[in-house]
Formats: sequence, structure tokens, C-alpha cells
Amino acid sequence: MGSVVTAFSGGVDSALVAVAAHETLGVNALAVTAVSPALASRELKIAEALSRQFGFAHRVIRTNEMGREGYTANSPLRCYFCKTELYTHLSALSKAENYAWVANGANTDDEGDYRPGMKAASEHRARSPLLEAGLDKAAVRAIARQLDIPVWDKPAQPCLSSRVPYGTPVTVETLSKIERAEDFLRSIGLREFRARHHDKLCRVEACEADMETAFSRREEIVAGLKDIGYVWVSLDLTGLRSGSLNEVLKK
Repeated sequence: MGSVVTAFSGGVDSALVAVAAHETLGVNALAVTAVSPALASRELKIAEALSRQFGFAHRVIRTNEMGREGYTANSPLRCYFCKTELYTHLSALSKAENYAWVANGANTDDEGDYRPGMKAASEHRARSPLLEAGLDKAAVRAIARQLDIPVWDKPAQPCLSSRVPYGTPVTVETLSKIERAEDFLRSIGLREFRARHHDKLCRVEACEADMETAFSRREEIVAGLKDIGYVWVSLDLTGLRSGSLNEVLKK
């Protein structure tokens, strides 16, 4: 690719791309993390720690998804508007600083779900090295583990707006509430989960391994989430499903 700007969230996929780009291209590789209300603050800290550990060039920029009506209206195309904002910034940066490509961390598993953000990537000529190499999530994790990338087993952490059902407007207040809810759930021992926001109800989706903890600490969970501002708290017995809010699109 010659030179590349990597959209770097701090997750395992983009971390592998950022590390590989640095090892292959050196000073011709730049990892960029976009900060907005939809990015949990702990994710930025993880991204910054990884850049220090592996020594790759890292830059933080600010994006303004909240200024795009298509994003805040929260239609099923929300992710398209979010990624359009991101790739508009990254494309401008790459052109201004003479990087040949913009890259992301999409892998072959991303082809099997509803991903309107992929359309935005293609419109801005962003490439997906992991997908081009035919790597699925399991392969990405295996390679990251071999390279001693500490987030190799980090649970997927989509942007906070993915916790808001389609049709419910996305606001800074709502995103902050979701972040506080998930920080609390993480603090009591849950590892892989989502705090789905349904106005006054918080619907907790936990992975199978976290279900026992969630049940045993349910009174604490209810109290903690009510303190954050929810009136009702539920534990989804189906468990964690990535993109579960897309299920309404299949009805």
C-alpha cells in the first residue's frame, strides 16, 4: 500500500492493522483515533496505551457525528452517516499529508451482518486489509495473540450509539448515560455485555459466562443503574447478541 492512515479504535481488528502497518511501513503509517461522544473514554485510553507499547505514530482527531441530522435521527442508516463523517476527515488528512490510502479493521465476519458503514468506506476508497486477506475474527485474534497484542481477546466494543434502538434520537446525554451504565457493569465484574437503552429502561445483554454474575448481583445492578437514572432494569435472557437491535429490521 506504500503509505496508510488507519482508522484505529483500539479494538483488536484495527490494532492488528495499525501494528502491521507500522512494522511494514514505518514512518509511512499513521493510526488515527476519532473522538466523539459515541466513543467511550476508556477506549481512547486503550488506543493510546497500544500506540505507546508498539511505538506507532498515533493521532487523535475530533469528529462531529452529532452535527449530522442523519446520525442523530438514528435511522437504520445511522452507521453510514457516522462513517461518512469519519472517512471525510481521514480522507482529507490523507490527501493533505500525502498518504496513499485510508484503511480500516473490517474482516470477513463483517460481511455477514448489516453494515451500512461499509458503504461509506467504499465511497471514500477506504481499504480493509484484513478482509482483503480473507481473515475472519478468529484468525485476527489468533494473529494478534501471536504478536502479543494485549487486546487479542478484548470483547468487541461498538460505538455507544449502537445501544440506542432505531428511531430513538441519539443525544449526548443518552450516550453519556450508556457509558456510565457500562462502566458500572464492568466495575462489578461483567466482561462482555451491552447496556441497551430503551428510554427509562436499561436492558442488559450479558454473555453466557457473565449470566451467573449478573443473576447473583442483580440487586446491586438494579440499584446502580437506577442511580444513573433508569427507572426499570432488565436482564435479557437470550443473552448477548452482537447487533441485536438489527433484529427489528428482519421482521
